Amino acid sequence: MVQTLSKSTRRPRPVRSKNKHLFAWLFIGILLLSVAVISYFVFERSRSPRIDPTDVAQVEMGKRIYAQACASCHGASLEGQANWQRRMPNGRLPAPPHDASGHTWHHPDEMLFQITKYGPAAYAAGYQGDMPAFEQRLTDVEIAASLAFIKSTWPAEIRAKQARIDADARRKQR
Repeated sequence: MVQTLSKSTRRPRPVRSKNKHLFAWLFIGILLLSVAVISYFVFERSRSPRIDPTDVAQVEMGKRIYAQACASCHGASLEGQANWQRRMPNGRLPAPPHDASGHTWHHPDEMLFQITKYGPAAYAAGYQGDMPAFEQRLTDVEIAASLAFIKSTWPAEIRAKQARIDADARRKQR
């Protein structure tokens, strides 16, 4: 004879087990979301803003910033200091020109941004220069704007060469 249990004598399923699994999945989800959000902000902060010499608003802002923060050393017309390729008595180089006659366009955007933001600290260890770090004086957007202004003054041929240098550097970073 088979005995059946009434509804009242059946053993209830443990609810605790379901809640335990739900809590674990919820915890894992929150953890993964937190890692993703933190990674996004770390990655975004490490990238410099877009530097676009064809963006009229960015170039106009950059022109004002250049006049206030850069022209005293690099010249109002981006001409740099005299004899910029010869070391001064202190062993440092004068401020180079940022026009087509200089070497600014030989560098990718990220390097130009880092040099402007961090000064000599952006170079190899031990390098000494008179270029100040603008990290505390200009925002990243202002630094990018000043570089957009500089790039906007270059002839099309120089801009194209610098764009290739920049594209090559970006490809190597991937």
